[in-house]
Amino acid sequence: MTTTFPDIFPDISISTERLSLRTFDEEDIPALAEMMNDELVTAWSPAPYPYTVSDARHWVTRSAPAERASGRGIVFAVSEFLTQRLVGTIHLYDTDWRCRSTEIGYITAPWARGEGYASEAVLATAQWLFQDQRFERLELRTAADNTASQQVAQKIGCISEGVLRNAGIVRCRGADGRWTEARTDLIVWSLLPEDLDGVAGRVMDDSGYAAYPDWR
Repeated sequence: MTTTFPDIFPDISISTERLSLRTFDEEDIPALAEMMNDELVTAWSPAPYPYTVSDARHWVTRSAPAERASGRGIVFAVSEFLTQRLVGTIHLYDTDWRCRSTEIGYITAPWARGEGYASEAVLATAQWLFQDQRFERLELRTAADNTASQQVAQKIGCISEGVLRNAGIVRCRGADGRWTEARTDLIVWSLLPEDLDGVAGRVMDDSGYAAYPDWR
């Protein structure tokens, strides 16, 4: 018997020991705007710069909900479980429902870096995708010089599949302080259900916390 799924992600939240992955709400708008104006976010993401409160409001109230409603993907606000302070975002996009595959992107606020939050959030999302949604592939693309993002991919068990030459655009700040765009190679990473064997334990060893998710 074949189990069928609707071509849209459910409106859910995912909880780990330290984090809550949930729908954005309007209270997140100021923190989102602040996070998106960080220099590393500007460098590695295609988000507008400067990123205004209006941009954040449009994302929270329109763009993010439209991702799920259209079937293209889903957006999670990642917050600390105890304080509800905004840690970052998780975005699933370019979802192929026939192949049961999707691509993931993530952003972490400057204050939350170095705590293992990105790995914990991405791992919890992958576990939910594979176990609950029966997905068969999660893909990640990182700019060639974005070593922090590559470390997240390696930590959760992703396999590097190769390089897309000259396939991405990043921003660089010049001597005059202005941002300019430059082309970059993209490294393609993939994660399959069988790649998660033992990964939760390794992530726990590195951060002291495990990503045993609960979704509802």
